[in-house]
Amino acid sequence: MGRILAIDYGTKRTGIAVSDPLRIIAGGLETVPTRELEKWLADYCSREQVDIIVLGKPSRMNGTPSETWRYIEPLAARLRRAYPDKEVVFYDERLTSVIAHRTMLDSGIGRMARRDKALVDKISATIILQGYMESIQNSASIL
Repeated sequence: MGRILAIDYGTKRTGIAVSDPLRIIAGGLETVPTRELEKWLADYCSREQVDIIVLGKPSRMNGTPSETWRYIEPLAARLRRAYPDKEVVFYDERLTSVIAHRTMLDSGIGRMARRDKALVDKISATIILQGYMESIQNSASIL
């Protein structure tokens, strides 16, 4: 069973999280400059078995796509072409940045570290991954 990799896409930086091989634990992996994302993914996927790539689906609170969606949809198409053996899925990312900031506050991370946008992106990707993993676990338990 391969890992699940989650992407919190941003126009400047992209947060990345990955599951353990047994798909039990979601962990923040890295934040990469967005212009280097696809090269980074190619390198990572050549070293690690990844079965599913989860892209955070940016939506407004009313459910309509946000401005970033125009970058995400073409990225998903490119990933599906580059990795036909991997499932590329979307997962709602609404409020992940808010939850990431709250998590940082609750964990006692200092003020200067909380200003680190790369850390927020990595935590946001982890929240997306955790939510996705919980959703597939819940849907499996219903069956």
